[in-house]
Amino acid sequence: MKKRQVKILGLSYSQSQVGSYVLVLSEMKGKVKLPVIIKPQDAQRIAIDLEGIKSSKPLVHDLFLSMTTAFGIDVQEVFIYSLAEGIFYTKIICTNGLEDIEIESSIGDGVILASLHDCPIFVSSDVMNSAGVLINDDGSNLAGDMTDDEDEEETVEERATSIENLEKMLEQAVLSEEYEIAAQVRDRIEQMKAKANE
Repeated sequence: MKKRQVKILGLSYSQSQVGSYVLVLSEMKGKVKLPVIIKPQDAQRIAIDLEGIKSSKPLVHDLFLSMTTAFGIDVQEVFIYSLAEGIFYTKIICTNGLEDIEIESSIGDGVILASLHDCPIFVSSDVMNSAGVLINDDGSNLAGDMTDDEDEEETVEERATSIENLEKMLEQAVLSEEYEIAAQVRDRIEQMKAKANE
């Protein structure tokens, strides 16, 4: 089965499915983007990592990282291998040095763990061909190639850190009673608003 490596391009609030978020994965070598609907708590965790916000207490995925590290388990890759009826089927591929193990996962959990373990995310060519879209990193229709990597990086940061997305994340953090995270997100929003008013 052919695989294509992807990276996290950004997050945005879903206009079509209230309370959900869209995670956009982008090919490392190509222009195809894969938009995926994920749960608010997964979006919150991904946004926390994108923003570099640290929680004072370990979150669930941090616990998984601690356990895999303590038991010498190496998470090698996350593989989104199938799509059926709108559900992305995902595997976390691990090794203990003696044998490889494949663990089924939700796509949100898989992406979070890939980020924590700093391992690659792959998508099968079949999934990319059926669900991928050809768009530029800023969301516009594909009209031409990006001129340089610097433009792409700026667009990725803008998508990850839009004030509207952070305000939704703040609301979710308060509802989840993650007050320390909420305070850090609030401070980031205030910084961005102050910068915009300069």
